[in-house]
Amino acid sequence: MRALKSVYLTIIMLFLYLPILTLMIFSFNGSKSMFKWTGFSFRWYGEMFEDEKMLSAIVNTFSIAAISSLIATVLGTMACIGIMAMAKRGENIIMGLNNITLLNADIVTGISLMLGFIAFGFYLNMGTVLLAHITFSVPYVILSVMPKFKQLGPSSYEAALDLGASPFYAFRKVVLPELRPGIAAGFLLAFTMSVDDFVVTHFTRGAGINTISTLIYSQVKVGIRPTLFALSSIIFVTALVVLLVVNFISDRSAAEEEFFYEITQS
Repeated sequence: MRALKSVYLTIIMLFLYLPILTLMIFSFNGSKSMFKWTGFSFRWYGEMFEDEKMLSAIVNTFSIAAISSLIATVLGTMACIGIMAMAKRGENIIMGLNNITLLNADIVTGISLMLGFIAFGFYLNMGTVLLAHITFSVPYVILSVMPKFKQLGPSSYEAALDLGASPFYAFRKVVLPELRPGIAAGFLLAFTMSVDDFVVTHFTRGAGINTISTLIYSQVKVGIRPTLFALSSIIFVTALVVLLVVNFISDRSAAEEEFFYEITQS
């Protein structure tokens, strides 16, 4: 049974990561063809950094993701504060509406936002893309932060007020530290969804504005260049390094906390 589990896990890991490994290998292929290996080369990495259109798409993608995620995190956290102050019935209604937006198809969200911008006289440009990304990111932040509010409850905040703290000081020193894991998770989820988005961006962007996803879509018609293999490899390696560093820091912090706990108990 243990051998069967190992084989099953190996097959799943190969299914997930073998295509990525193949893409990374062909990003070092000297030829443009995926069916012929002509030798190891950094040609496509060099061309990637010389391609102004691709560099512009990279800057647009990550600048939109960073700004929209930051704003969505602030708005989502403030929304959670307001939801927690509601009666139970109102809270259930708002959370139900929030969940509907999560289940809604991207194409419906993209078309409705496009029609909304046009109806209110907005020209489709970088600003409309940013507003669209903020709009669909806020529900994910609420979904991440709300459980932390539920775990915290009102008792800690009320205790701080009873001890003489001002409402803002009590929130900043008592509530906010407890919410940080949820806020961080919401920000990262919003950032990931923004970077990964294609449909909403496609319908709300103006002419000449590209992100990585829309650039890939436009190149499918004429053939994808291996520079995109190089870009995908860099993004994957960067995400992997960040994940390993975060896990290392978390494990180290947990070990230190356990060490100090053992010292205090002895």
